[in-house]
Amino acid sequence: MNLRALRILWVVARYRLDTLIPLDRLPPLLRLAVRLSPLRLLPTGSHSRARRLRLALESLGPIFVKFGQMLSTRRDLLPPDIADELRRLQDQVPPFPGERARAVIEEELECSVQTAFAHFDATPMASASVAQVHAARLHSGEDVVVKVIRPGIDRVMRQDIALMYALARLLRRVPEARRLRPVEVVSDYEATLFDELDLHKEAANTSQLKRNFKNSPLLYVPSIHWPLTRRRMLVQERIHGIPVADLEALQAQDTDLKRLAERGVEIFFTQVFRDNFFHADMHPGNIFVARGRPRDPQYIAIDCGIVGSLTREDQDYLARNLLAFFHQDYYEVAVLHIESGWVGEGTRANEFAAAIRAVCEPILEKPLKDISFGQVLLGLFQTARRFNMEVQPQLVLLQKTLLNIEGLGRQLYPDLDLWQTAKPYLERWMKERAGPRGLWASLQKQAPELSRQLPELPVLAHQALARVESEQRQRRRQVDSLTRIHDDMAQETRRSRRLRVGALVLALALAWQPLQAWALEQPWPVLTAAALGAILLAWR
Repeated sequence: MNLRALRILWVVARYRLDTLIPLDRLPPLLRLAVRLSPLRLLPTGSHSRARRLRLALESLGPIFVKFGQMLSTRRDLLPPDIADELRRLQDQVPPFPGERARAVIEEELECSVQTAFAHFDATPMASASVAQVHAARLHSGEDVVVKVIRPGIDRVMRQDIALMYALARLLRRVPEARRLRPVEVVSDYEATLFDELDLHKEAANTSQLKRNFKNSPLLYVPSIHWPLTRRRMLVQERIHGIPVADLEALQAQDTDLKRLAERGVEIFFTQVFRDNFFHADMHPGNIFVARGRPRDPQYIAIDCGIVGSLTREDQDYLARNLLAFFHQDYYEVAVLHIESGWVGEGTRANEFAAAIRAVCEPILEKPLKDISFGQVLLGLFQTARRFNMEVQPQLVLLQKTLLNIEGLGRQLYPDLDLWQTAKPYLERWMKERAGPRGLWASLQKQAPELSRQLPELPVLAHQALARVESEQRQRRRQVDSLTRIHDDMAQETRRSRRLRVGALVLALALAWQPLQAWALEQPWPVLTAAALGAILLAWR
């Protein structure tokens, strides 16, 4: 881990990433420290600042590349030159040699590439942080793509995760950062990240997503070829869509960008609320648009290595929170946060509502081009700090996906009204969930279990009543025993007091003559003190 930390520092120095720090936004002491840094003695080289950042992230490995991919979707938060350069991280990470990909395939399939495929292109079509993709053709004539995991990638990822754990444990010692629950967040991210290294899981996720959107005009998911899919390789139907970030190609076929952006929002909310199974790596490198249907645009999704789901409780709370936001009912938002335990104990709903209103009121009822969720989240973070609101690790993946969706919508159609697009869908979902249809569907779902338990209800009721009666008898016996113990102790105390008084009287009788002679020789203060001591001794 220490070597990995040294390598990260070396890469930062080599590519002079310190030049990306906005000095004018730093406190005076930090500004002075950066200006006096020995890094400033190193040359920046001939590369632009954007290229240096991309090369640094590529050399540091998959976790840093994924961070760059997420940043690339937020053109509202980055200068244009950096956003354009980071786009290359989506599918243009430097590839590993095709011969190594062949070796992985043959090791996984235990046969030659020629036996498995009628044709295999050793030159990769695209290369990302964790894997790269090659074109191939099956002996049946079907065109496919073969995704191959980068050799040795798990070792680098484990080093980075170990470093993140070390930083998280240090943060946990800071009271201000404890509510961020850094260790739990890293733990969730670790599980998500290492799931990507098992392409069997990605294939299963892809099949589930395809089943959820079967025959849907919104989203097409390419099929998995299971006989040739293994842990380190995946074979999938080849698609020929337009990359969603290629606005020139989309405009060339006269794509309805407004409808395309609205359908992106609908797909997100459908996955989260209808299916409770959402694609959580929706950067532009994983999303395409079908050709030949510009008026009825359809998305194509690939790379389902990272997916998310919520508990029923989190799903309900999230939907109710979003609807309360859409209706600008900040008091309801505050009450929901308090009920869910997301804010500190003793929080007053009206104070919390006023703080949320100050953050959210300026952004509602504006087109997407005028809204930055990054800025909103920053404002909510500051509010959370005031009210000791803890980070919910199970929602971090969803928040990341929402940021990706916003960045995508901003690129496609900046005038999109996110609120009006999502609000009717959420209202309809809540009505179906809480209304008669939702109740009936829930009863139907639970009917087999209820029918199995129904004949057992009389026996269960009798057992429950017998258990309650037995517990009541046991409590009565315990009360009686405690009463007897208390009475015995009181009686013993009285007996002990009588014995002490009797012993004192006997002692006084035996020592009366010596005491009388002694008392005649003592002054009155000594006699008074002796009398008080005797009284206290008798009372004790």
